[in-house]
Amino acid sequence: MATLQSLNQLVSKHDYRGWVLPIAFVLIWSIAAYFNWVNPKLIPAPYAVLETAWQQLFAEDFFTGAAASLLRNVSGFLIGGVSGIAVGVLLGVSRLADRLFSPSFNALRQVSLFAWLPLISSWFGYGNDAKILFIALSAFYPVALNTFEGVRSISLNQLEVAKVYGFNQWQLVTRLILPAASPQILIGLQLALVFAWLATIGSELLLASWGIGLGNIVIRGREAFNVPLIIFGMLIIGLVGTLLNRIAQRAEGRLLRWRGNAD
Repeated sequence: MATLQSLNQLVSKHDYRGWVLPIAFVLIWSIAAYFNWVNPKLIPAPYAVLETAWQQLFAEDFFTGAAASLLRNVSGFLIGGVSGIAVGVLLGVSRLADRLFSPSFNALRQVSLFAWLPLISSWFGYGNDAKILFIALSAFYPVALNTFEGVRSISLNQLEVAKVYGFNQWQLVTRLILPAASPQILIGLQLALVFAWLATIGSELLLASWGIGLGNIVIRGREAFNVPLIIFGMLIIGLVGTLLNRIAQRAEGRLLRWRGNAD
């Protein structure tokens, strides 16, 4: 009885139902490959993907490419995130800035991010700087929009209290505006992290004439018509993106813990 209760507690604590669909997919995939129901050149067997993964994980260029992708991602994310917070606070605090810049800002954000690539490549070529700029641009908009909404949601009562205490402009921003808008800012940063990773891989695929990265795994697989290598690259990209999202969720929970205590 105690063992059954412990098992129920373990299952309730770690919900494994999300693994049902992936496991079922791999089983169906394995059965189809075993009985030759599919073309092995187009849909290789799972063991072929595992063999390719084993070879790639012990290759030196894999870790070099992963480090290069993560460095681009973090650099672009930081540039876009900091710029987005600054612009969002400016537009949220200053009515004049809002009236001057918001129409242009809203018009530019309607342009698809990938539509900027030809212009970026014309200005900066196909190097690392162009990729980081594209990643920063993808992270900028969600942070700026959510920061703006967070600043505008601050109540007048809170601003009146700040005036009573005699806050200067710097204290107003650091002690009231940023803490009060922090939930919306963190939502924007979490979205930006997702968009930045998508832009990282997209830039490596579309600006592929220079540099290394995880996107190059997929490119090499396509050029050699190596489908197991393509699948391995896709899996690694998805796993890294999932890990980054989990880290962002954990960081958000820790950073917003003080609000729960305050409530």
